[in-house]
Amino acid sequence: MNRFRRGFCRTYQAAFRMAMPVLPYREPERFGSVAELETVFRRMGTKSVLLVTDPFIRKAGLTKSFEELCARLGIKCPVYDGTRANPTVENVEEARWIYLKEKCSCLAAIGGGSAIDCAKAIGARVVYPKRTLQQMKGTLRLFRKIPPLIAIPTTAGTGSEITPTAVLTDEGVKHKYTMNDFVLIPSFAVHDPEMTRTLPPSLTATTGMDALTHAVEAYIGQSTTKETRRLAIDAVKLIFGNVEQAYRDGNDMTARRNMLMASYYAGHAFSKSYVGYVHAVAHSLGGQYNIPHGLANSVLLPHVLEAYGPAIHGKLRELAVAVGLADGKESEEIAANRFIVAIRGLNARMGIPETLKGIRREDIPIMAAHADREGNPLYPVPVLMDAGELEKLYEAVMDGGEEK
Repeated sequence: MNRFRRGFCRTYQAAFRMAMPVLPYREPERFGSVAELETVFRRMGTKSVLLVTDPFIRKAGLTKSFEELCARLGIKCPVYDGTRANPTVENVEEARWIYLKEKCSCLAAIGGGSAIDCAKAIGARVVYPKRTLQQMKGTLRLFRKIPPLIAIPTTAGTGSEITPTAVLTDEGVKHKYTMNDFVLIPSFAVHDPEMTRTLPPSLTATTGMDALTHAVEAYIGQSTTKETRRLAIDAVKLIFGNVEQAYRDGNDMTARRNMLMASYYAGHAFSKSYVGYVHAVAHSLGGQYNIPHGLANSVLLPHVLEAYGPAIHGKLRELAVAVGLADGKESEEIAANRFIVAIRGLNARMGIPETLKGIRREDIPIMAAHADREGNPLYPVPVLMDAGELEKLYEAVMDGGEEK
């Protein structure tokens, strides 16, 4: 990246860092079970709530307790269960039509980050009926408060129940983009490990590594605070201590609960300190090929950390010490390498591949351009890269048998 653009990026990031203490960040009101939401509904006088989920979650019966609660309280609960793994503009518009038709006053999302992000975008379209989602993408574009949103995660990875971010896919141009606004933070979050019990091992693994990516990127960036560093370290320690157990035994509710908290801490940390190029590249891969976000992050994370090089060795040594991989007496480089090797070890033991299938070399320049626009100037990464430099990250994770 040339020095003029580098200077602009760092100035932009410094302005956001200085403004963070006065920005309207907030945490959701948290509950430990769906049953506890009765007090919320009575407090708000809710008559109709739109439940946003996906067909797999509903088929698995995970929405049953919420629907039964609504029925017992006499609350209408229309359901939109068409959310895709990477939620689309079409998903949002279909669900918004149901919200308006049923005269809803509240939103609930049961699922992973996709369902919660879809619900956030529905809320934005409800309060901005004359603006398209394309017009609302970016940072700090929304100021109207969205309807109350209840987030009930069934995965421990995205942290969407605490973040001001929604990630959407525009299928027309095969592009993922983000909306980053504080009004998108859910009003309520339910952390019930029972809701994650049926999560398959493969998704337990990739969503858990997604949470690790959030924590690590928040920690190594240049906009950290004492609070976000503490949250990121707490998340990393919980993930290293629990993700494999949750992967091996999905019925271990202690491991499941710890992973929910790790995801929440990591989401809290990156909401204030931001993410980095792992996410920018992963979003472009999801938009182009519909690669699941957690999988893309899992595979990319060690490669991007290596690409940052010595600039992050000190911080990775701190993380290595926190999880018992180093005692602080080693050199920064040795401890940092141990941390990266440990990430690769977690991936391997949980069956996460080293590369991603289907990446076409001719698509890399346009994906890198998307990642460049997403990451720069917003993400306070330790080493700035332009589109040309980002292309190397796609090449690093390409499967040897690329599609023709």
